[in-house]
This record gives sequence, C-alpha cells and structure tokens, in this order.
Amino acid sequence: MNVWLEAAALGGIVVAFVLMKLATRGSRESHETDQGADASPLVRREASFLERLAVQDWLVAGYVVTLWLLVLAGQGDRQHLALKWLTFDLVGFLVLLVTARAPSVPRPIANVAYRLALPGAIVTTFTQLHYILPSARSVSYDAEIYGLDKSIFGFEPAEAWDRFVNPQTTEWFSFFYYLYFGILLVHVVPMALFERRMNVLREFSWGIFSVFCVGQIVYTIIPGFGPYRLLESQFQHPLEGAMFWPLVAKTVASFDGAHRTDIFPSLHTAVPSFFTLFAFRHRDKVPFKYTWPIMAFVTVNIILATMFLRWHYLLDVFAGLTLATSAFLTASHLPAREDMLRKARGLPPIWLPLFGAPPAPIGVDVGTDECASLNESAPKPLPMIASSRRS
Repeated sequence: MNVWLEAAALGGIVVAFVLMKLATRGSRESHETDQGADASPLVRREASFLERLAVQDWLVAGYVVTLWLLVLAGQGDRQHLALKWLTFDLVGFLVLLVTARAPSVPRPIANVAYRLALPGAIVTTFTQLHYILPSARSVSYDAEIYGLDKSIFGFEPAEAWDRFVNPQTTEWFSFFYYLYFGILLVHVVPMALFERRMNVLREFSWGIFSVFCVGQIVYTIIPGFGPYRLLESQFQHPLEGAMFWPLVAKTVASFDGAHRTDIFPSLHTAVPSFFTLFAFRHRDKVPFKYTWPIMAFVTVNIILATMFLRWHYLLDVFAGLTLATSAFLTASHLPAREDMLRKARGLPPIWLPLFGAPPAPIGVDVGTDECASLNESAPKPLPMIASSRRS
C-alpha cells in the first residue's frame, strides 16, 4: 500500500505539472483584433490560469496545503501514512482543478472535473482525519473545553442529561445524529448535478466549502475527543439502542473514532445549521419553500443529539453555530460580488449547469460586436422612407 501511494503521488505530481503548464501556455495566447495604419493595434489577451481561479478554489487549495504542512511539521507513528494520503489528495485536486479551469478542455469534461475537485478534496481528507489529526497535533483540550463550559454556562449537557438516558431517548437522538449523513447527500448531490440557478449554486458551494475547510483546520488547532472519553467514569446510564445507536457507533468506529480529535467546532451542528439558514433565505424558491421548516426541526434535534450522545461539549456547539452563521453571511454577499468582478474582467463563470445548455442571462447588455452584427443583418430602410424622415 505504501509503495502504491508513493508511486501514485509521484506520478500525479508529474501529470499535474504538465497539465498546469499546458493550461498556462494555452491561456496566455493573444491575438490582434484590429490592425490599422493610423491606430495602435488592440490586443486581446485571454485570462491566465491563475486569473481563472475562483475564491473558493483558493480556499480549498489553501485548506489541503495547510493540512499537508501541518502534518509535515508534526510527528507520530501515523505521520508517514497521513503525509502520503495528503500528497495523493493534493495531486488529485490539482489535476482536476487544472482540467476544470483550462480553456482548451471541453466544457462537459471541465464541468465534471470541477464537481469532483473541490468536494473530492474535502471528502477524502475527512475520511483520513484519523491519520491527519494525531499527526498534526497529538494533544487534547478536553479538560479546558469542559472547564469553560462549567464556568461560562454552569453545566455540561452530556453530564446533566445523563439521567434522561434510556433506550428510547438514545434511539431518538441516534436517528437524528445518523440522519446527518443523509442530509449531506440530499443537499450536495442534487445541487451539484441538477441545479441550474447558478446564483443559488454559488452561494451554496461557498457556504458548504467554507464550513468544512475552516472547521477541519480548526480541528488541528483545538483537538479534543469529547465528553464520552473525559467523563466516562461519571456517566451512570449507558447508551443503548436496538437499531440507530448501533449504526451510529459502527459508523464512528469505521472512521477509527478513537484517534479522531474532531469536536471543536461541531460540524454536526454547523452543516445542518447552514443548510437551514440557506433554505430559509431561499424560501421563495422550490424546493426550499417546503424544506426549510423540516430542516429547522431536524437541525435542532441533531444539535441536541451531539451533546446527548456525549460526542460534543456545549462550547463545540456554539462554535459550530458561529461557523455556520459566518458561512451563511459571507455566502449571501461574497459570491455575488465576485461574479460581478469576473464579468467585468471578462472571466468565465465559476459554475455552469452539468446538463443542458447554460441558462440565458438576465439583464445582460448586448456587446458592441453583437450590436454591429445585428445592424448589418437588419433590413436597410427604403430611400423613400429615408428621404421622408429627412423632411
């Protein structure tokens, strides 16, 4: 496995370098659009590869590079494997991003590559956190977070709610905790595949990318395991259930949860909260006009579940709510401003629909060249009409 990873990483670096050189060379081609003896030639230069990148492209690229550097500067018996996987992630991300942004790549291929590049980098690194986090920083701030909860709020929910733990309540909250993964799928997949309102997709993508990138970087700054580990000896009632609790426990174990210090901020809080705020903002549109009340109910239960099931401290939850609100507020303004700047500079759109022709722009002025072609193809006025107008 290690040899395969090394070979794949080295081969990917070569491919990424070649693709980037081709994209840069192709995008710097220029041509003269007017040549006259009395006037200076007007040179029109296509945007370079770096100019074509969106802010969210830089965000995800910075996220992967930061994780790679943190692991490189870290230590531990998992560092070697974490570094290899992150190198593979980074190379794959760069290859797909170059493919998506190179002007010479056919649009259908570029659209697919872009939908794989950014989400793929986030998903793969999430599944590797049990290698990345202990390698980047092998400490735990559980005691400090617990102390802050007690001093600020006067209680710790996981500790205070222990008396309410029974198979029925455990199953209720386990169902909603497990539903988190389904919520991700029903939001991300349809938006990526079928959404044709590009302004909606732009807001959604920026929000969800910033939640995951910022959240998973902060994991390395404030690592912790959760109340289930720190307060294990104080709990009097075990978590038991017939169906959903075993699913939750099995899912966490499948990601090697014993080595994952991914509690601050709570992404189980941040992601559904962002989805709810986003749906409420677009409640005048389908399907959000129907889904936002459902999302609000589900989100509240997921947040309570994170503490009831002893995964998160109350401070983790507040950090998750802060992250979701920040992502929502920036998503409401930043993408629209960026799109205006890109349009003014003649840059291509960040997203295009995956299926069908691009939607017709609304309120876009007709360009000078288009006006000229329209005037040339229009029927000329008859001389009689022209002379009558002069009179």
